Amino acid sequence: MLSNTYSQGYSNYPTLEKLKENKIILPTKEKGVDFGFMESFISELEAYLQVTGLSDYELTLEEKEAIDNIEHLCWKVFRVTDIFKIKNTKSILSSQVIFNSGKTPYLCASSENNGVASYITYDESLMDEGQCVFIGGKTFVISYQKENFYSNDSHNLALYLHKENECHASSPLIQLFLATSVFKALRHKYSWGNSISKAKIQSDIFTLPINPNTEEIDFSYMQTLISAVQKLVIRDVVLYANRKTEATKQASSQEMAR
Repeated sequence: MLSNTYSQGYSNYPTLEKLKENKIILPTKEKGVDFGFMESFISELEAYLQVTGLSDYELTLEEKEAIDNIEHLCWKVFRVTDIFKIKNTKSILSSQVIFNSGKTPYLCASSENNGVASYITYDESLMDEGQCVFIGGKTFVISYQKENFYSNDSHNLALYLHKENECHASSPLIQLFLATSVFKALRHKYSWGNSISKAKIQSDIFTLPINPNTEEIDFSYMQTLISAVQKLVIRDVVLYANRKTEATKQASSQEMAR
């Protein structure tokens, strides 16, 4: 917690007098340090990483190569409509639904919580299919939606891979790559004052990596690269959890020693 304070080397090392002036932030309960919460939080985080298999952050050889070769990729320009079928999502006003009434995501044009405003029960005939790239029309927020969902009235779009590539639709990693590529290509163009639409997107283009030998879209590389990026992020979370665990143990030991 004090690593940034004493990060300038030998000339700024911590001493007892300096440490007396430092302050740290800890969770409290009934005017005391809440050590129970600290231990519970770290235990739950570690358990989650173990159960989901996310505690493994070692890169495979293929993942290392994918990161090393990123600057040497071959890219090709595609129309968005060359890759996706574009559909207007069904539109449901928020005033028409009961929030937290079910298990189906109700999406809005928000960048938070993967666009999910709540989970609801509603008329299934107004449900949209998942396994798509979702675009919040008014705000140009893009996300990958695995499950079937309901959509609010923000003039949203759903992008589904064409039949020849729909075998890749069930891969969250590939879908995340596609969503990111669309966002990076079009984010400069659309905003609240100039919202995207099914008509406008017909002429839009974006780039994807291709195999230089076949000039086919390199879906395999997409999956490997996103897997590597995911592991790098997970590594930081695991290391953070480990640091917190050690800090909690030290704090608990010091408290018990008093």
